[in-house]
Amino acid sequence: MDPILVLGFSVFCLLFLSLWRWSSGREKLPPGPTPLPIIGNILQINFKQMSKSLANFSKVYGPIFTLYLGMKPIVVLHGYEAIKEALVDYGEEFSGRGKSAMSEKINIGLGIVFSNGKYWKEMRRFSLMTLRNFGMGKRSIEDRVQEEASCLVEELRKTNGSPCDPTFILSCAPSNVICSIIFHNRFDYKDQNFHVLMKRFNENFRILGSPWMQICNIFPAIIDYFPGSHNRVLKNISEMRTYVLEKVKEHQASLDINNPRDFIDCFLIKMEEEKHNQESVFTLESLLVTVSDLFAAGTETTGTTLRYALLLLMKHPDVTAKLQEEIDRVIGRHRMPCMQDRSNMPYMDAVLHETQRYIDLVPAGVRRSVTRDIKFRNYLIPKGTTIFPSLSSVLNDNKEFPNPEKFDPGHFLDDSGNFKKSDYFMAFSSGKRICVGEGLARMELFLFLTTILQHFDLKSAVDPKDIDTSPVANGFTSLPHKYQMCFIPV
Repeated sequence: MDPILVLGFSVFCLLFLSLWRWSSGREKLPPGPTPLPIIGNILQINFKQMSKSLANFSKVYGPIFTLYLGMKPIVVLHGYEAIKEALVDYGEEFSGRGKSAMSEKINIGLGIVFSNGKYWKEMRRFSLMTLRNFGMGKRSIEDRVQEEASCLVEELRKTNGSPCDPTFILSCAPSNVICSIIFHNRFDYKDQNFHVLMKRFNENFRILGSPWMQICNIFPAIIDYFPGSHNRVLKNISEMRTYVLEKVKEHQASLDINNPRDFIDCFLIKMEEEKHNQESVFTLESLLVTVSDLFAAGTETTGTTLRYALLLLMKHPDVTAKLQEEIDRVIGRHRMPCMQDRSNMPYMDAVLHETQRYIDLVPAGVRRSVTRDIKFRNYLIPKGTTIFPSLSSVLNDNKEFPNPEKFDPGHFLDDSGNFKKSDYFMAFSSGKRICVGEGLARMELFLFLTTILQHFDLKSAVDPKDIDTSPVANGFTSLPHKYQMCFIPV
């Protein structure tokens, strides 16, 4: 028989077998739109408005449904009840981190954001313990945030009330707090290395949230063989890791095992303690990835939230006026805000929660996966299946938050004007994979925003009614449009 015919017949059989196995595996999964061979449901998804696409599917298929991104099934959880049941009630089973081609390329299964199994549990436990030892959740870290808030105010004064893009400055402040924990030092806002690092963080956060990146994750061959912005991400990551490695070498040269100065020192000491353990997760490569995870997570998410908050406050000057009145009444103009003030500032607390709810920073949540075969609501979800918990569906629930498309601090206030908690506030996710830095992020948002409003009036470079608060892209992340503003000293 002609070799070409044999080859063609073999390829056809393999493709047929693959499609048959793919089709038969769908029967036990939750229902969903019929996928096309190879490409799955990607033609039915608007990657620029991912959360809206998921909401439309849920109207047809209910709170649990299956999509195919390429050949891989994704089980989507939509709505508070389904997400709470999975992430909290079945917390261990849904505690895996879903894999994506880009995350595997960047983190190679290491660190604390995209790792899994025993490695993840050990690294998360160590990281939480170490961060707490260096003040996270304690008074000492509040002192650091207050000091950085003062530096932030001084930097904003240098703008002299002229129009400026606040992106860089607002990223520097939270980054310096996490730097003090990781590297035992902060950067001057004029430091050129700092400028380069902030630029890379901001660029990566923007690219990783783009529709193009979702396509790269569906068709991994693109990452290795085609040009595109994904290559810029990989280059930025490589350069940031090189910088972290330089810092690690400096720490190794001056390490005192009896007097650890920061996170890197503690990790190096742990590496030394376990150097004879061939199964140890504490390796130099793990250190580089974990530090990069903490550095990036502690910088860009809080910086982006602050940038969005200021945009919303310029759009709603009535809200800003109420905040400044509360600040004047509770703190005054001359005392540094502290965390004790928050309990006496329900309106500020409500505004911060509403900002995080409204901006919906990570609409589909960070991918999860199930750690074992599990029967969930009468469906069999195989071990390793990727899960999308649609946090957007919870943060925009119209029963819990009337008119969710509207920015309204009243969503978190009762009839007496007191702060009202909501179980639907899942801006930091929920369950065993809840954000490690939630407490620090909440502290930073309160102290930074309160301090800014204590010292400045906010003025938009355009008429407030022309301010666009819609996100640039609502794929993996929601980012505000670039804007200019003025900080007017009061």
